[in-house]
Parts: sequence; C-alpha cells; structure tokens
Amino acid sequence: MSSTEAILEAVAVTKRIPLHGRDRGRVVHALNGVDLTLRRGQILALVGESGSGKSTLARLLALGDLPTGGEIRFAGKPIRRADRRAHFGRVQMVLQDPFSSLNNLHRVRYILSRPLRNFGRTPAADLERRVLDLLERVNLTPADDFIDKYPHELSGGQRQRIAIARALAAEPAVLLGDEPVSMLDVSIRLDILNLLAELRNRDGLAMLYITHDIASARYFADEISVMYAGHIVETGPVEQVTQDPKHPYTKLLLAASPDPDRPTASSGSDDLDDLDEEDLAEPPNLLAEPTGCPFAHRCPHATPTCSTEAPPTHTFTTGHWTRCWLYP
Repeated sequence: MSSTEAILEAVAVTKRIPLHGRDRGRVVHALNGVDLTLRRGQILALVGESGSGKSTLARLLALGDLPTGGEIRFAGKPIRRADRRAHFGRVQMVLQDPFSSLNNLHRVRYILSRPLRNFGRTPAADLERRVLDLLERVNLTPADDFIDKYPHELSGGQRQRIAIARALAAEPAVLLGDEPVSMLDVSIRLDILNLLAELRNRDGLAMLYITHDIASARYFADEISVMYAGHIVETGPVEQVTQDPKHPYTKLLLAASPDPDRPTASSGSDDLDDLDEEDLAEPPNLLAEPTGCPFAHRCPHATPTCSTEAPPTHTFTTGHWTRCWLYP
C-alpha cells in the first residue's frame, strides 16, 4: 500500500452519548459528521481542547466503541462484524497514562507475550525471543534487564516504551497515540516522539497523534487536523496550518502555544489579538443540537449567518482546507 492510499478512515462519523439520571433523555453530541483519513507512513496530528472529541474519535477508529452514524473503513472497505477481531490487531492504541495502562500484577514478560499469543502464530518456544526483540525495538536494552520487571519498577518513560512494545506485538498497520507523552517528564517527551517517528520510518506505520500541544504537533506530524466541539474545522500540511492558519480557532490555539519559530506576523494571522482569551472562556454546549458553525458563540468575527448555517469547506492549497464563513 502506497503512502497516497487511505489505510484507516472515518467517514461522516457521528457519536451520540445518552445521559442518565436527572438528564435522562438528553444526549451529548460528541462527534458530528467527522471525516478523517490516515495513510500508510503518515503521522496525522489531531489537536483541540479537552472535550472536543479527539479521544472519542480514536476509540471509534480502534472499534473500542461503535459510531452512532457513518462508518469506519480499513483499506477502503467498511469493517464488518466478522472483521472486528482482525481489526483489533491491525489498529492498536497507546494510551495517555503509562501508570494505569499496564497491569502492575504482571511482569513485562507476560504483558508482551499475551498479544503475541492473541494476534500472532508465535510458537511457545519462541515467545521469549520475540519479547526480547520487542524490548530492543523500543530501545530498552539490554532487554534481559527488563523482561522480568514489574511495571512499578520502571520509570514513566520506560513504562510508555513497554506500552508501545505491547502495541507493536500485534504487528499493527496503524498506531493511535492518545496524548502519549503528556503524562511524561518534559525531559523524555522528545525521546518518545523520536521513537515513534523511527517506528514510522522503519515499519511504514500510519499514526494518529492526539495532543493539546500544537507546537509538538508541528515538530512530529506531517499533517494537522483541528477539532472543535466534535467537528473538524481545519486540516492541512503541518507547516501551512501552523504558519498560515485560516480558522479563528486554529489561530487561538497557536496564540496560546509558545513557538519561537513562528513569525510574529504572517498572512492571515494579524488578527490574533482579536481573540481575547477571557471572552473565549465559555466552553461549547455539547447538549445542544449542532447548528451553524460550532465556534460561532466564541468567535470575534461571527455574523448572524454563522449561528444558523453550517459553513462550507474552503480549499486554499492541496490538502489545506477550513470550514469558515470568513472565506467565500
């Protein structure tokens, strides 16, 4: 499969989460017609504030949950019920917190050998060799020093490497990283990102990198999709989105993220000062039926049309588009 072909897709995906108790009968509009494409050998960063739907989308892509509408496709084909077990091996997640994603009651040997048994055809006699190979792939060397340790005996960075090795044990085509470095010490975040980039380059993996930090997305990813209130509002090559953002929400994210390489003034970014953080403090109401632009109630450029009609998609260059009424 070439890097131009889609390997994992979300097509018009919606997710409605019913509430219980006093709010019984109401639903959270977590995702609203989301389209997302991952290609082999590509790292796509999905950025946005907490509650925007990033982790929900990742769970749907991994079939940890089912969409309310739309479909998930692998290699261009909708995933059927009979395909789900195979999909679990082809699409693996690396979760945010390495202190809770690993079972502290088991040694590394068991943690890594279990997916080898579940998704592979590794003979019992070869399990230890394969486990040692996985440890070396994530740069935990000498591997013999780690194979019989418990997770609580490891540092945070070492635990996250074990979590990555566990995902690799299934020989996936796609890795979904749900903020995989946000719980780690700042001094080792770059090491983990470099490890993931090395795995992409060596194995041709497709990766979804979920993050709040658009600056790290610029360093690590090839493309960026910006999510707000269950909608994708802008997508494009990483340099185009970070150097010449088009959607007001993308501009707000960039303004809140220190980046010494970003020019102080660039085309399309001279109105960043209009985005007052105090005026934008109110979060979106995900219980209301989506109408118009999801960012309209916080946008300094909003017009009456923004609140009543969904904005069209405007394409600037190949692969760079936004949904905003600011553009014809």
